[in-house]
Amino acid sequence: MVSAGSAPQWAHLIRPEHVHGSVYTDPGIFEAELEKIWQRVWVYVGHTSEVPNPNDFIMKFIGPEPILMTRDRDGRIHLLHNRCPHRGNRVCATEKGNARSFTCNYHGWTFLNNGQLRGYPFPSGYQIDNREHLGLGRVPRVAIYKGFVFGSLCAEGPSLEEFLGGAKDAIDALVRNSPEEEIEITTGYLKHKVKANWKFVLENETDGYHPSFVHASIFEVAQSGIGALYSSDSTAVARYFGNGHSEVDLRPEFRRIGKPLGWFGTSPERLPDYVSRMEAAYGAGRAREIMIDGTPHIMIFPNLFIAEIQMFVLQPIAVDETIQHVTALQFKGAPDLNRRMRQQTMGSVGPAGFLLADDAAMYERSHRGVKDKSPEWVFLGRGKHRERHDENGFLIGDATDEVPSRGMWGYYRSLMEAN
Repeated sequence: MVSAGSAPQWAHLIRPEHVHGSVYTDPGIFEAELEKIWQRVWVYVGHTSEVPNPNDFIMKFIGPEPILMTRDRDGRIHLLHNRCPHRGNRVCATEKGNARSFTCNYHGWTFLNNGQLRGYPFPSGYQIDNREHLGLGRVPRVAIYKGFVFGSLCAEGPSLEEFLGGAKDAIDALVRNSPEEEIEITTGYLKHKVKANWKFVLENETDGYHPSFVHASIFEVAQSGIGALYSSDSTAVARYFGNGHSEVDLRPEFRRIGKPLGWFGTSPERLPDYVSRMEAAYGAGRAREIMIDGTPHIMIFPNLFIAEIQMFVLQPIAVDETIQHVTALQFKGAPDLNRRMRQQTMGSVGPAGFLLADDAAMYERSHRGVKDKSPEWVFLGRGKHRERHDENGFLIGDATDEVPSRGMWGYYRSLMEAN
């Protein structure tokens, strides 16, 4: 076992092109990650469209910990710990709903949906002058960008926009695919559990090297052309934004092909209502550019993956257990596009979907493999010799290069070494 701690130790475990296998499998390192990553950085929690009405709530999470995301009667979003301050009981056992207050079923303590203590039975048994410290615990920092709600369990640190950095542009590009510049998360989540460390999942999301092999069968059957986007001849690039965020930018290939909605495997003639709404919103020329570029393929550290037509949220449960929560993206004001996005999401990552089953097998096989003692290291050197900077100063490589993984591990090490 390796116990996380000193900087010299992390320098040994994480090198520029190598990661020691124990970083994925050591329970002590997992516990250190919960403290130094999940309890400190900005973590994606939910989307404002999931609590659209006053008094709506939904159960979310930061790492393994359940978090209540609520909208109070005045429309403000709150992130609350689902733990009664009296005896520690879980206050809410319902996944979602609409409620002005929550009552703990152990001793009947009641809390408003903004976290304030409302009252408790048999009040004569207490002499409490200040109830403020007896409300539900609050996530210290909450920030929203384009409807995406993030929380940080650390009271101090960089702002959300500072943390997102260049990844903000990818979110901006995503919402532009809506004629109303908004996405909606309204189709519910499928939960896929894998017996693998969360970092295997995170790395895979912007790994452009594996699709041609892991997903070869579905690409061949569907004749989708997706495989060519990740070939050695592709003009697409892998990009590292900093702060752990990365993407596979497929726009160079889409622009080379020059077909609106080609990113979605369709044409304007098949989605005339969507096209007309986009042209009304942006003008014909700009709408065409947006519909050629499509939506991003980006991993926002540590848990949000936007994958063209769907969105994944990673939840680490244990050192060898991760849940992927996946939902179809929906664009406000685009009903015909949304219907097809739901159908394609079910086909790719639904219970009988093809893509996620392929990936899940790789996560679990990798986790089992790194338990072996030889070789000790995972090698991440692909494309190191051709790394370069784009016009915005971000590090890029070819679509199949391991630029995203190397960048993420450098940031991971800086977090783990921090006091």
